[in-house]
Amino acid sequence: MQFHHHGYVSGEPRTQPAAGVGVDRPADLPDEVDVLIVGTGPAGMITAAQLSQFPDITTRIVERRPERLAIGQADGIQARSVETFQAFGFAQRITEEAYRIVEMAFWKPDPEDPSRIVRTARPEDDPTGISEFPHLIVNQARVLDYFAEFMKNSPTRMEPDYGFEFVRLEVDDDADYPVTVTLIETAGERQGQERVVRAKYVVGADGARSKVRQAIGCTLAGDKANHAWGVMDVLAVTDFPDIRLKCAIQSGSGGSILLIPREGGHLFRMYVDLGETDPDDNGAVRGTTIEQIIAKANAILSPYTLDVRDVPWHSVYEVGHRLTDRFDDVLPEDLGIRTPRVFITGDACHTHSAKAGQGMNVSMQDGFNIGWKLGHVLEGRSPESLLATYSAERQVVAKNLIDFDKQWSTLMAKKPEEFEDPSELEDFYVRTQEFPAGFMTQYQPSMLIAEPVHQDLAQGFPIGKRFKSAPVVRVCDGIPTHLGHHAAADGRWRIYVFADGATAGTSSKTAGFAHWLTTAPGSPLAATPEGADADAWFDVKVIYQQDHTQVDIGGVPAAFKPAVGPFGLTDYEKVYATDPAANIFDLRGLDRSGVVVVVRPDQYVAAVAPLDATGELEQFFAGLHSPVRTAQPAT
Repeated sequence: MQFHHHGYVSGEPRTQPAAGVGVDRPADLPDEVDVLIVGTGPAGMITAAQLSQFPDITTRIVERRPERLAIGQADGIQARSVETFQAFGFAQRITEEAYRIVEMAFWKPDPEDPSRIVRTARPEDDPTGISEFPHLIVNQARVLDYFAEFMKNSPTRMEPDYGFEFVRLEVDDDADYPVTVTLIETAGERQGQERVVRAKYVVGADGARSKVRQAIGCTLAGDKANHAWGVMDVLAVTDFPDIRLKCAIQSGSGGSILLIPREGGHLFRMYVDLGETDPDDNGAVRGTTIEQIIAKANAILSPYTLDVRDVPWHSVYEVGHRLTDRFDDVLPEDLGIRTPRVFITGDACHTHSAKAGQGMNVSMQDGFNIGWKLGHVLEGRSPESLLATYSAERQVVAKNLIDFDKQWSTLMAKKPEEFEDPSELEDFYVRTQEFPAGFMTQYQPSMLIAEPVHQDLAQGFPIGKRFKSAPVVRVCDGIPTHLGHHAAADGRWRIYVFADGATAGTSSKTAGFAHWLTTAPGSPLAATPEGADADAWFDVKVIYQQDHTQVDIGGVPAAFKPAVGPFGLTDYEKVYATDPAANIFDLRGLDRSGVVVVVRPDQYVAAVAPLDATGELEQFFAGLHSPVRTAQPAT
C-alpha cells in the first residue's frame, strides 16, 4: 500500500481523499447519473466498486431492499475471486474470517453393506498450485460488505441507494442521457411513489428474474429444471466424521449430499438431493419443508445421524441451465451500427446449479469486466466501441460455465450403480479443477486482446487468460512480494517489462524501450492527460534478471521511477528483481532476451511483445484511445 505522496496521512490509509463527485456527494438519488446500476448482488457491487475509482463519473447503485443483505445465498469463493479481492484490498481480511477448503472427501455406499456409507477418497483441492490464493467459503453478505466498504472509502464516497425497485426503462440514443429509468420507492415516507432517473448507461444486476433483462427484450433459454435440491445452513450435532470437510456423499438409496463447511467453525451447508421432479407439477417440490430436508439428509448419511439445532437459512431449488444470447441491448441486426446503453450481468443472464460454486464468482467477473470499460469510455480514455466487447467476451464464458455445470450436476445426481467407474466423480473433480477455480477463461483476439504471435516469449502468461502472479523481490527495499499483488482495481492498464540480461544503467533493449515509453508520440503513456501523474493511466513495472542487490536503482530509467503526487515524489516500488528461490523468468517461461506483457485493468493478459516491437504496441494501443483526445507526451 502506498500513501503520503499527497502529504502526511494520519488516519486510515485505505480511505482515499474525496474527489470529483465525491466532494459533497448528495445523499438523495440524483435525477441524472452517468451510470445507474440496478441490484446490489455481487455483480452489481463489484461494478459499482470499480466505478467508484473514477472521481468524475456519477455512479449510483439502487436496491429494492431497504437495507444491506444480512444472509446471502451464495458462499463459495474460488481462487480467481480471491485474486480479484486482492485488487480491491480485502483478500487477506476475508481469508482470515472464511473457511478454507484444502481437501474434499468422497463418500459412497459400503460394498459389503450398501445401507452404510464409507469414505472412498480424499484428494487435495488444488494439488497443482493453480493459484497462490485459497479456495474459500464465506457468506455472500460479507463479500458485499467488503465491496461496500471499498466504495465508501473511494474518492467518490459511493454508497448503495436502498429502497428503490426497477420498473421499466426507455432508450433514446439521441438524448444526452439516453436511458430513462422509472423506479418505485419501496421504503420510507415516499413508499409506493415513482421516481424517474436519466442515465447514460444502465447495468442490470437484478438477478434471475431480472426486470432489466425483460426491458431490453432478452430471455433466458435452456434446459428446463427436472431435478430438485434442498439447501440448508445449519448448526447441528453429528457423529459424521468429516463434518468439517467439503464432501460429496452418495448413498445406497440413491440420494446424495454436497456438504460445505461454513466460516466460524460450526455452521455448515448441505445440498440435499430431493430427486427427479415432474415437469408438470408447477414447482410443487418447492413446498418441501425443512423437516423433510433434514429427514432426507439423515437417510443419506446412514449409519451416521444429524441432530439439527438451528437453521439460519434454507431453500429449495430446481436445477436449470439457462443463458441469454446477448448481455446488452444491441440487437443482432444492429451489431456494429450502435453501441450498447444497457447491460445485464450475473444471474440476469446466466443461471445454473449452485453445486460447482460458480454463480457468485462468474457474476463478479462480469461486473469487473464491464466496470472498467464504462469508466474508460465515460472519462474519454476509450471509444464507445469498447463497450461492445463486454457481451462478446462474457457470453462465451457463461456458455462454457453452463456446459461444465451440466456435467458436474449430472454426476452429482447419478446413483452409485450408474457409474461405469467407481471413481468417476472424484476423478472428474480433480481433472477439471482449473475450471471451477476460475482460470479457464481465455478471451479471444479483439480490440482488447492481441493475436498471440509472440506467445512463445512468455509461455506462462497466455494471452487472453488472467495474469498469473509469481514471486519477485522489490529492489528498493529487498522485500519479497508477488508481482501481481501490487495491481489495484484502479482502472489502470499494467505494462510489465521483463528486462533483457543487461544490468541497469547500461545501454540495452530495456533502456531503449523505456526511452520510447516516455518520448514517443505513439507510446501509450502519451495519452495520459496533461497535468496528471505519469502513471495515472498506465502502471509500468520492470523486472530485472539479476538479484536485487545487483540492480543499481540509480541506473534504472525514469520510465520505471515516475514522479507522483503534487510534490513530484519518486515512486521506487515499480522496480523488481528475480527471487532466487522462485525465478519468475523460469516459472513463467519468459524469454531471456526480454519481453513486454500488457495486462488489462481486470487482470487479463492483453498482449505479449518483444522489447523492440514498439510499432506493434503503438498499433494495439491506438485502437484503445479515444479519437477525440489530444495526446500529450508523458514526461
